Amino acid sequence: MSTLNKATTRVLTYAQALNEALLEEMERDPKVVLLGEDIGEFGGLYSVTRGLLERFGPARVMDTPISEAGFVGAALGLALTGYRPVVEIMFVDFIFVCADQLFNHIAKARYTSGGQRKAPLVVRTQQGSAATGGKAAHHSQSLEAIFCHIPGWYVVAPYTPADAKGLLKAAIRDDNPVALLEHKALYFTRGPVPSGDYTVPIGRAAVVREGRDLTLVAYSRAVGLALTAADALSREGVSTEVVDLRTLKPLDIETVINSVRKTHRAVVAHEAARFCGFGAELTATIQQLAFDDLDGPVLRVGGLDAPVPYNRRLERAVLPQVGDVLAAASRLLKIRLAGSGA
Repeated sequence: MSTLNKATTRVLTYAQALNEALLEEMERDPKVVLLGEDIGEFGGLYSVTRGLLERFGPARVMDTPISEAGFVGAALGLALTGYRPVVEIMFVDFIFVCADQLFNHIAKARYTSGGQRKAPLVVRTQQGSAATGGKAAHHSQSLEAIFCHIPGWYVVAPYTPADAKGLLKAAIRDDNPVALLEHKALYFTRGPVPSGDYTVPIGRAAVVREGRDLTLVAYSRAVGLALTAADALSREGVSTEVVDLRTLKPLDIETVINSVRKTHRAVVAHEAARFCGFGAELTATIQQLAFDDLDGPVLRVGGLDAPVPYNRRLERAVLPQVGDVLAAASRLLKIRLAGSGA
């Protein structure tokens, strides 16, 4: 296995990168099996599992009934008996249907057995708004904070195709249960993906843009908002550093703190509702560890405390946009920025 090697790359979509990760891991380890609704002949809602049924057969790519409690429970049984199941929950909104299996049994298997039994499984699920909108209140939530709050779960939320592939491969090989949160709006985004076998370490953030005046911390689709905002800020003479967390739990707080100590200002951005979102925990931690280095409060950008509407204009009003990031930056920098509403 190699680490991330950028020397030889191809351009793939986010969905293709995930598919390639599953294919490679299933070829590497016969104990890797897939479970989920419509993942076989249909290939999943965004084609992430396309072609895998034909390649590995129904014993390893299992189309399940519409019963999240049933197939997530089955995945736990498989994990406890030596398999490494990868479960697809079609929408993250459906985790509440199988909450007992996810949060009372899978999360606690290692603890309640005194470390004698592991539950090495991956839950893949999509969250957030679609690129075209219109998924409405029951199919558009961002629920990373739920997984992060439960001891026992690792949580990853990649932004780029390369990170999506590398983190999925790392998650399959990990002995802990890992939630891989894939954003709907990213499936058809494209980017360079290294050839060959590689993993992206769980628990390591990436500084995707260097800067000296302001730190923007984000993950998943919000990294795109942060990078676009950083471009706009650069035209105003503001040097902005962007940190892509990639993994939410375990959190690479060291990379975040090092950036904040350099820039002395921080904005945390995510698509989930701001109230009680993951950004609240991150903000509190930054202010606790880097209080003396800050020139202002850590600000949060997130969604409104409202269900995500079906209407696309209303959806846009509820979810954070680049202008919201710029408005937070404007407040910290005490300057007026075009498009910030400041």
